[in-house]
Amino acid sequence: MHFSFSVATNFDSKLVDQLKSFPVAEFYGKLPSDYVGGGRSSYMLNQISRRKLADHVAYVRKADIGFNYLLNAACLDNKEITTRGQKEIHRLLDWITKIGTTAVTVSNPLLLRLIKQQYPHLKVRISVFAGVDHLRKAKYWEEQGADIICLDSQTVNREFRTLKTLRKSLTCGLELLVNNSCLQSCSLREPHMNLLAHSSQRGHSSGGFVIDHCIMECSRMKLEEPVNMIRADWIRPEDLKHYVEMGFDRFKIVERNLPTEMMVSRVRAYTEGRYEGNLLDIVQPYGQSKASQSDSHKGLRKKMLRSLLFLFRPFRVKVWRLLPFQELAKERGMLQELNGPPPIFIDNRKLDGFIDRFLTKGCRDVVCEECRHCHNFADRAITINSAHQQKCAGLHKQIETDLRTSKLWL
Repeated sequence: MHFSFSVATNFDSKLVDQLKSFPVAEFYGKLPSDYVGGGRSSYMLNQISRRKLADHVAYVRKADIGFNYLLNAACLDNKEITTRGQKEIHRLLDWITKIGTTAVTVSNPLLLRLIKQQYPHLKVRISVFAGVDHLRKAKYWEEQGADIICLDSQTVNREFRTLKTLRKSLTCGLELLVNNSCLQSCSLREPHMNLLAHSSQRGHSSGGFVIDHCIMECSRMKLEEPVNMIRADWIRPEDLKHYVEMGFDRFKIVERNLPTEMMVSRVRAYTEGRYEGNLLDIVQPYGQSKASQSDSHKGLRKKMLRSLLFLFRPFRVKVWRLLPFQELAKERGMLQELNGPPPIFIDNRKLDGFIDRFLTKGCRDVVCEECRHCHNFADRAITINSAHQQKCAGLHKQIETDLRTSKLWL
């Protein structure tokens, strides 16, 4: 099977060194904040400078691998149609070009046209945030000059009939995001994309401050109904072959805040087409298994502490009401060593055969409670520590109440 990966970078040179022998076509990343913004809040990302990013791009290019700079904010606050906004966008693109970037990712059609006309040396990818899940949508982007379209993982990853139609009807490249863990057809999608965009835009009125209520709600839904962890949009390494057989040869692997050893483990799993252990190790933003935390615990703790410090805004929020956020982070295994099994374990081997149903039948017109395919596999594969489940549920409820009733704000 011939395929290649677009891999998130954490800006560690060791990541590039260790992935040279894998089918990695490009690394992707961006500054923690810039004028356009992107798909992750600034506080979630490595706080790198322009110089650090430029040096990393040079290192990646020296390894004969491409670099994709993300300009994929779902909303630009209409700044793209102002004189100042276009000047700032041009200034950013000039710098992106200068440092040797080979491609950019966008979700705004005006940005696509601007780049194709004025920066023709840059390949342009269409972000998953553009929500391309239909042939007419895809045709539009292709006609505008898109080189590769990353399809909407939340709506097409398990719709094989749609995927076959898209692949046979388009000449541009198509990419699939394989290890995301969002809910299929999630109602939180649009507000979450906008939240992420504005919390990563330099100069935005929010000052980058955000409390990600969307991810909180998503986590609550998965805790209360564990089947939601199964009917998420991931593709198992074992099932990649089915997509390759349809003609897909480009796959995207997240996440940009992962320690190097965890990202290497993910790329290896998808290259080999097999993973033994906890599925969450390769589809969650943070690994949960004891093995994955043994080497990366210090780095994960540092990131989480930085995130908590980011929330420390004594003139905007009631700081003492942030304690549940810290406690929730601890309960999720991000700030403490796990001396026993992880609180949530999805046995990847017990998901063998899960994909078979989707090869002939999708989910768009199916009532989940009548089908129960995902429910049956959830019962078989998921193990949750009940004390962890109950405590997290209580913390989520407390945080939700504070957000909804404005008890958090000064």
